[in-house]
Amino acid sequence: MSAPTESSRHTNSPLPGSGAWRKNGATHQTADAKLLETPRSSAFTHTDPWRVMRIQSEFVQGFDALAEVGPAISVFGSARTKPDSPYYITGMEVGRRLVEAGVAVITGGGPGSMEAANRGAAEAGGLSIGLGIELPFEQGMNEWVGLGVDFRYFFARKTMFVKYAQGFIVLPGGLGTLDELFEAMVLVQTGKVSSFPIVLVDRNFWAPLLDWIRSTMVTEGLVSPGDLDIFSLADTAEEAVALVLAGKAGEQLAAQES
Repeated sequence: MSAPTESSRHTNSPLPGSGAWRKNGATHQTADAKLLETPRSSAFTHTDPWRVMRIQSEFVQGFDALAEVGPAISVFGSARTKPDSPYYITGMEVGRRLVEAGVAVITGGGPGSMEAANRGAAEAGGLSIGLGIELPFEQGMNEWVGLGVDFRYFFARKTMFVKYAQGFIVLPGGLGTLDELFEAMVLVQTGKVSSFPIVLVDRNFWAPLLDWIRSTMVTEGLVSPGDLDIFSLADTAEEAVALVLAGKAGEQLAAQES
């Protein structure tokens, strides 16, 4: 990097007495003076350093809210699922069965299948958690969330889904659901999390995707055959809950009872 020109050194000359010092006739502002100087505009609140502080605050908020949750399972699914859909009914039963087993339910806090799982958990008298995200087309937390945390950033929210859950139950969904599913699979595949069950509900819904992974990705050597063992398949809420509790959540429940 070239040295600053003489003209650039004097562009923002400080006022006398504002923490300035002189060297070879040129006036320079000290670091402390710059720190304590009243900003001339709110521009800093739109810069990356300020965003880092906001990101940090989201992590702190999430850690503080969820630190004492205990055993929990994250339930994913479409925000577009209607209350009369079989997927909604299954989501409610999943939430209820998890709570009856002594496990908290974590969702994205939105409508559809997320609402269903929160509703099942709340109606069963358990802890119903929603991790909301700021989106232009969704309307905040559903009414069945007992403990809600709002996020601006997807990556901060995703950290909470994994950090405070011991497994995932994945109901049929769209791009957001696939995003969460594949991220969870990669975390297991790369050893970032262990004993972390992932259960896909409704074999018929997931079959075309899994067939493509086997016939194309595995065949071309892009995915190892063993990677398909990362997840399990279920057709009922009862089966899904039993499979997911075979992992860390079940271990924690057993430890609490012993």
